[in-house]
Amino acid sequence: MRFTAVLAIAVALAASTLLAQTTVTGTVPSTIAPPWNKGIQAINQDNYWNAVNCGKQGGQRPLCVFYDADVCKNDDFEMAMFTPYKMVAYEVWRAVRAKQEPPNPSYSEAQRTRITVKLTPKPSAKNPVTGIALKRGGPAIAPVSKSVDAGVGNFIFDFAAFAPTGSLTIDMIGKSRTVSCQIDQSVLALFR
Repeated sequence: MRFTAVLAIAVALAASTLLAQTTVTGTVPSTIAPPWNKGIQAINQDNYWNAVNCGKQGGQRPLCVFYDADVCKNDDFEMAMFTPYKMVAYEVWRAVRAKQEPPNPSYSEAQRTRITVKLTPKPSAKNPVTGIALKRGGPAIAPVSKSVDAGVGNFIFDFAAFAPTGSLTIDMIGKSRTVSCQIDQSVLALFR
């Protein structure tokens, strides 16, 4: 009798763990212009000028600036990323959109910028953010800095965490469940 009760509890815990995890596949359109296939990097001459050209496209939401909005589409969290590339592209895009002369964003400020991942819970999900875990076959890659306030999380990483050297899993950890986003190496190469 005791063995049966323990087995029933173990099965119930395993079932609740399975229910508490959702997996999605990360995607990025391969047709984003201007083309880029080197992944997120510290700012350099190549990605700086590619980002300037990205911002000069203007428009409502150019994919080269806002590609991250749909990378890990799920019902619980919105994910936004801030990178040196996006800092440069966004500044140029804002000016072009306001019909102003495109600026030359600060190269030195872009050099000081790391990767920030912001997780915001969707209101309908009622699943406040409690953490994030990046995994690449070994132990989780810890953020350099993190803050979670009112269920919204900001997590800062070094460039190696997102290098397109292999597949990456992003676990978006919420209070009631975790959403795992599996991103293939070829998709990571399209990140900017």
